[in-house]
Amino acid sequence: MTFAMINHWCEQNPLAVQMLIATGVILASLFSYFITKHYILKIVSKFIEKTQSKFDDILLNKVILKRLFCIVPLIIIYSLACLFPSAEDMIRKVAAALIWWFILFTSGAFLTALGELYLSFDLSQGRPIKGYIQVLKLIIYVSGGIIIISNFLDRSPLVLLSGFGAMTAVILLIFRDTILSFVASLQITSNDLVRIGDWIEVPKYGADGDVADIALHTVKVQNWDKTFTVIPTHKLLEETFKNWRGMQASGGRRIKRAVQIDLESIKFCDDQLIKQFKKIHLITEYVERKQDELDCYNKEKRIDTKVVVNGRRMTNIGTFRAYIEAYLRNHPKIHQGMTFLVRQLPSGPNGLPIEIYVFTNDTAWAHYEAIQADIFDHILAVVPAFELRLFQNPTGYNFRKWQALTP
Repeated sequence: MTFAMINHWCEQNPLAVQMLIATGVILASLFSYFITKHYILKIVSKFIEKTQSKFDDILLNKVILKRLFCIVPLIIIYSLACLFPSAEDMIRKVAAALIWWFILFTSGAFLTALGELYLSFDLSQGRPIKGYIQVLKLIIYVSGGIIIISNFLDRSPLVLLSGFGAMTAVILLIFRDTILSFVASLQITSNDLVRIGDWIEVPKYGADGDVADIALHTVKVQNWDKTFTVIPTHKLLEETFKNWRGMQASGGRRIKRAVQIDLESIKFCDDQLIKQFKKIHLITEYVERKQDELDCYNKEKRIDTKVVVNGRRMTNIGTFRAYIEAYLRNHPKIHQGMTFLVRQLPSGPNGLPIEIYVFTNDTAWAHYEAIQADIFDHILAVVPAFELRLFQNPTGYNFRKWQALTP
């Protein structure tokens, strides 16, 4: 078959020629995709795996490379669109749109990998950038969408952007939560308000546990019962929340609890009670020193101590406070470098509160509760040794006891 015959056949069968050319272009694009996927991708992947650095493994992973190599057959189709004069413009537009589509998603995958790379640094502890990456992805996708639309409309992207001024109100309404969350993320990060791993309490949302994730729109908290509470990021700044990080970092956790003493059981100490107190190892030195101090004062002032109200005397409640302080000073689980108070609060209808305000040196929740319980088990048990009584409202047992004593 001569060239003239081939040319004549092509002129007689233009549709068949176009189909043959289209088949050739499709085969060429599929061949390029096959080569890139099964050969070039494997070569690049093996080269990356051989490098000692893990950064390129994350940034140039197979997901990114696969998406990137999908652009190759589209470039071939775009370049060979001139072979189809009647449909050249449409083919180029569709191919360009698909190229931009894969570029956008490759960029998104790259940013995701960049976030994973950031997590490998110590700086990332408690300072997530997931929200910023999501904002960048949104900007890239919106920008890419504008470029794709402008390509189909044969208009400059700047023309489309100039028309967005009239749509500002609509955009602000649509992306209201995104904008608020982005601003909240900036405030949270810049002011170091919340980190991943912090124990926070947000009463309004029933959240009480560790922060598991901080994203652009949400903060996920794993509660102590292993449930999850998802809080809108911007709501975290609008509502009151408590962050226990300061307590955990300080190495001490506060105990603030009082025991109620019956006012009728408070009295001056007589000689027999003082001798009994001297036998208590923790306050032996205190009782002797206090007694010498009071005796010297009363002798110096020539006070007649035969009258109970004259001069200065030891009381069982004061000695009890001294015992609690000595007991806590010698307790191995009490932080001696933080606020340490054993004090009286104003008396009321429930008796006289003796408040313990100290810090444990173990901040773990279970350990803290055990330490606190052991301390108050002991304190409540030694109250009768000081001839004091704890105050509590009468119970059925008390009424039955009184009824039995009533003639």
